[in-house]
Amino acid sequence: MNPTTPPTSAPPLATHLGTCTLVGAGPGDPELLTIKALKAIQAATVLLVDDLVSDAIVAHASPTARIVYVGKRGGCTSTPQAFIEKLMLMAVSEGENVVRLKGGDPFIFGRGGEEVEHLRAAGVAVTVINGITAGLAGLTSLGAPLTHREHAHGVVFVTGHAKPGDAGTNWRQLAATAREARLTLVIYMGVSGAAHIEQELLTGLPPHTPVAIIQHASLPHQRHAITTLGQLHATIEREGLASPSVIVVGDVVRGVASVSRPAPDQASATRRTG
Repeated sequence: MNPTTPPTSAPPLATHLGTCTLVGAGPGDPELLTIKALKAIQAATVLLVDDLVSDAIVAHASPTARIVYVGKRGGCTSTPQAFIEKLMLMAVSEGENVVRLKGGDPFIFGRGGEEVEHLRAAGVAVTVINGITAGLAGLTSLGAPLTHREHAHGVVFVTGHAKPGDAGTNWRQLAATAREARLTLVIYMGVSGAAHIEQELLTGLPPHTPVAIIQHASLPHQRHAITTLGQLHATIEREGLASPSVIVVGDVVRGVASVSRPAPDQASATRRTG
């Protein structure tokens, strides 16, 4: 090393008295929480809670914990991400045991990666506790798997909602890949764009491809419809399904209990309400 060149080093870590944990609350049913997630919620002194986390899960928090709701849902007024990250840093610097409580899993469309990067850049160590993601819980609640040796060799989790300025998912390419590789597609945040998604996927997948739409997965008021790709948007409109929902596309949907095989251009819809 040249003695005249100042040494380079990572930014010094700030001294923080508190802790920060990103916790996956799962799809909504409090009994689907992991034991580790439950312990973290109970030990938190500050909880920053996402919009889709059920009251039954928040009820596990200590009576003395400070609960801050920082809901983020597409199409609604949301708490800015930068403000949420600022709240976390402030609470940790004040010595709090902070839990960022997220619906589903923090690292599957939960922006957990962004929050971890921001916190680590500020010198804060972060622990992440996984949760059951809605895409898995939804189809499981109907008695069908996401993968099956006879029907699907893999599964793709994909968002149906692109951020501003992003072209979004290449649905045509994805459809061709799903057909060739025999993949199940699990689409999050896809209800509002279902018409476009249906049109694009039909370039590579047949219209009779089975589809399940599951709203409020795992909760008592869960609703679902079983249909075909060619009737995806029409079924969502007819059944009044809305966010939060997941859309599962693929032959594994044939495994849903008591569902008859739909005709190529007809939908067979079923519903469950609490």
